[in-house]
Amino acid sequence: MSHQSPHPAETRFTWRRGDVAPLRVAVLLLPSFSHFGLAAVLEPLVIANWLTQRQLFEWTLLSLDGEPVQASNGLATVANDGLRADQGFDVCLVIASFDVHKHSRNLALKSWLRKQALFGAVLMGVETGTELLAAAGVLDGYEAAVHWDNLQGFQESYPRVHAKPQLYTLERQRMTCAGATSTLDMLLGWIGQSVDRDLSREIAMHLLMGQVRAPADDQLDGGLTNTGMYGSKIRRAVQLMEKALEEPLDCEAIASQVGLSRRQLERQFKHQTGLSPLKYYITLRLAKAHSLLQQTRLSVAQVAACSGFGSLEHFSRTYRARFGCPPSEDRSQVLSAPVMRQPLSKAHHLAESD
Repeated sequence: MSHQSPHPAETRFTWRRGDVAPLRVAVLLLPSFSHFGLAAVLEPLVIANWLTQRQLFEWTLLSLDGEPVQASNGLATVANDGLRADQGFDVCLVIASFDVHKHSRNLALKSWLRKQALFGAVLMGVETGTELLAAAGVLDGYEAAVHWDNLQGFQESYPRVHAKPQLYTLERQRMTCAGATSTLDMLLGWIGQSVDRDLSREIAMHLLMGQVRAPADDQLDGGLTNTGMYGSKIRRAVQLMEKALEEPLDCEAIASQVGLSRRQLERQFKHQTGLSPLKYYITLRLAKAHSLLQQTRLSVAQVAACSGFGSLEHFSRTYRARFGCPPSEDRSQVLSAPVMRQPLSKAHHLAESD
């Protein structure tokens, strides 16, 4: 499939009733992509064609070299084609998950994405597929929805992109989502915006989704209860910690700022999160270090400083105790790499013994 005459760069494609030609959709799969993400992309398009009894969408599965691509669950997907200079599509989706960092240096991939943008294609990033769009420079000045587990590394690597910890974005020919279920929200939001709002709602009904979530909805609620005076104070304490990872506050300072005694803070923190304030704080700092090590090219010393560890020796010892390896050996976000269990997801389920 190729364009004979390129679209202007800022053309906004809007399908209208009566249009005959289907929207040409390229789905580029990167090694270790999420199989769920692929299904979440294709199912709304399949259902749209079925409901309208028309070929509204036609799609081509692409890989970097045209060979089958293995997903993170081990299943291989056959690609219809590789990347070629003569290709042109109306929509280009990039789906990636693990080990995307090395592909951000792929010059041929970045050139292909920039060419699709020049031709006026709608570019969509799914999960870490958004990083590849950012690496190609086609997200500069745009907002991008980034999964909370990749947010800090993304912000460090791509300061020209306005990374947001939200579900998805729909902005000027650029659409991004944090992955997982938000992929469905992004696809349905885009279909409703550019194709047919009623059709989008009908597809959601068939997917048993109910109402499509808004783009700016939070990815996580932190897992902390928010009932009563203490719930709000502990939530505030966590926010103070999150804002002071590079220069950590002591427990007395946090307690004073939220209006509790140190003893009250420790007791209520343990009740809300299952962790002492100190352990929770260290976990937040290690989470930042873990992300920066795997997702950026910062040195180990720089990562230690960014995570509030004044001593490189102390950082290495603490990191090894948590992950079973020194920080210098944890530089790639692959399936076999150490995993950071987050207290932010459901803190009371991740309780540790004091």
